[in-house]
Amino acid sequence: MKSALLSLLLLNGLAATAQTPAQGLPATPVRPVTDTYFGRPVTDNYRWLEDTNSPEVQAWFKAQGEYTRQQLDKIPGRDSLIGSFVRYDRLRPARYAEVKLRGTRYFYRKTLPTETVGKLYCREGKTGPEKLLFDPLAYDKTKTYALTAFTPSPDGQQVVIGVQEGGAELSTLRTLTVATQAFQPESIPAVFGGQAQWLPDNRSFLYLPNNSTDPKDPKGNLDTKARLHRVGTNPQADPELLSRAKYPQLGIRPDQYPVVFLSDDDTQLYGLLATVDNRLDVYVAAPADLVRPVIPWKRLFAPTDSVFGFAKLGPHLYLRSVKGAAKGRILVLDAAAPNLAAATVLLPPSQLNITSISSTKDYLFVTLNDGINDQIRQYDPRRQQWAPVALPLTGSTAVLPLDPGHSNETLVDVTSWKQPLTLYDYTPATQKLALSPFHVPVQYPGTAALVIEELEVPSHDGVLVPLTLIYRKGLKKDGQTPCFMTGYGAYGSSALPYFSTRYLALLNRGVIIAETHPRGGSEKGQGWYRAGYQTTKPNTWKDFIACGDYLVKNRYTSPAHLIGEGTSAGGILIGRALTERPDLFAAAISNVSCSNALRMENSPNGPGNVPEFGSVNDSVQCRGLYEMDAFQHVVPGTKYPAVLCVGGMNDPRVIVWQPGKLAAALQSASTSGKPVLMQVNYDNGHFTEDKKVAFRNFANMYAFALWQAGHPDFQPKAGPPGSK
Repeated sequence: MKSALLSLLLLNGLAATAQTPAQGLPATPVRPVTDTYFGRPVTDNYRWLEDTNSPEVQAWFKAQGEYTRQQLDKIPGRDSLIGSFVRYDRLRPARYAEVKLRGTRYFYRKTLPTETVGKLYCREGKTGPEKLLFDPLAYDKTKTYALTAFTPSPDGQQVVIGVQEGGAELSTLRTLTVATQAFQPESIPAVFGGQAQWLPDNRSFLYLPNNSTDPKDPKGNLDTKARLHRVGTNPQADPELLSRAKYPQLGIRPDQYPVVFLSDDDTQLYGLLATVDNRLDVYVAAPADLVRPVIPWKRLFAPTDSVFGFAKLGPHLYLRSVKGAAKGRILVLDAAAPNLAAATVLLPPSQLNITSISSTKDYLFVTLNDGINDQIRQYDPRRQQWAPVALPLTGSTAVLPLDPGHSNETLVDVTSWKQPLTLYDYTPATQKLALSPFHVPVQYPGTAALVIEELEVPSHDGVLVPLTLIYRKGLKKDGQTPCFMTGYGAYGSSALPYFSTRYLALLNRGVIIAETHPRGGSEKGQGWYRAGYQTTKPNTWKDFIACGDYLVKNRYTSPAHLIGEGTSAGGILIGRALTERPDLFAAAISNVSCSNALRMENSPNGPGNVPEFGSVNDSVQCRGLYEMDAFQHVVPGTKYPAVLCVGGMNDPRVIVWQPGKLAAALQSASTSGKPVLMQVNYDNGHFTEDKKVAFRNFANMYAFALWQAGHPDFQPKAGPPGSK
């Protein structure tokens, strides 16, 4: 804490110091605001940037974005990267995703190489002729739309479609009739992710709208209300199913999302109070209760029960539980009279992490992980037998039931660090995998030359941290190779093997990819997650730093060639790594980043993240948030690496002023002479499906970093990295 207090004092003492901007860089006024947290003052020089409705703030972001665009346009290798992304994308004739079965009709998203976003299709039978149902680019040619989600009705005659504009995840729901391809007249705005679930009557669906269509509205995510819509009626009259206002006796918090949904077999109704906490908070009722003015919700699981997932199959509920089993176990209980105290153990704990549970009509599936690679086991309740699913390669896998609760048809996808995702049809009765008609084979250049190293690196406290390295054969360990090191370490999300054509574009240019697995993920179970959570969060960025030190010590790279990257919650990782060890990196990318943890609760998505990061209203958690806060740890007079901060104006998850304030502080504080830029995306949110936008965005980040890391293909003619 001594170093944190020293930083705090330095910031307070220099609060009125004005920025001297680089030539052409927009000036950023310093307007100190001091808050006192449990007796300790903390000064914020750029609080004014949080008012995104202010014309002055909007002008600042516009000027920062324009200056950044001008600088990035000068990097010679940037457009070549975009060309590689496009070229690799065109090697796959088509991409199929989100295949869903209703009756004999298959619905799916399909994207051609020439298209920027996917379209919705259906076909009768798995190999029948396909029919285009919805093209988001033709929906309104005056705007740019994308398809966020689609949900076919049980009879396959209608589809609820979520459409979004500009990368915003707050979507508008429309109901499409498959036979005529005509929309019902009503629209339902502001539904996060465009998600809905049909009732068996084929006339009604469940959904959860936000309170505002503005992703920057601080009240948009609070006190939301689950609703039921009957097709063809006015959404404003949709009945309220679950909310804090209607059910005060349930103790629902304002930040909890009340999601109502049916079991896969349509025999139970659930009310999930969703947050970022992986421990489920669930109530249960009967589907017939939907017509009642007040639903008699009964508690199914409390967070203290530590249930991370469940599936109803026949008369039983199957639970993925971590209570008393840090790596998980599978429990079973009577669905008609659920009593956790009476649950029996179906699959006991082992050395493998249980990472997911799902089911088809007759089978249960469990995914397990050894820290890096997945396994699948299936359970047949009729025979009470477990059986392994034989996978064709090691890596990551997912079980994708096409109509859970009503069919046993299943897809299984498999991928690895150097194997593109492959889609298989799986038949549970015979335990056979076969390439799916929805799989399109592809071969990418350079994959045969890739080497994968799975290492464990000692961290600051001696704990061994997994580190994955990917590089081309013949690597010279002379410290001269640019290395792109990335990490996340939050929400218990593990960095599992996956194939990336964006990474391939770097690998084929001789760059090392280093995927870190810091504490805060779940690679080693719940203990690994909790060791990078709230007040233990410093382990996350210290693990990341340890991986960087290992790469330098073993001459894979050097500080002059090491790039650090973190996205979203990974912004805590990269922000604190670059403020704690600015000497370690040539460049850092802080992408749509949580950079100002002390102020996260004042952003639209902040209250919902309190279970993960903590609250300033708790004295212990507040100290943890201060430690996480990269913005508050920027010290004037420090030689920081080159930094590119990235923010999306339509981002509902991390508001744009989070990376914006970090950019402002670094621009003022750094004495290295290296650039600190703020890229502002107006056609993007937290991310976007639009390939043209995504390719440009990632090429900008990579080109900036490789310029600063000394890659010869990315050096402007004007001079060496950092020169003006």
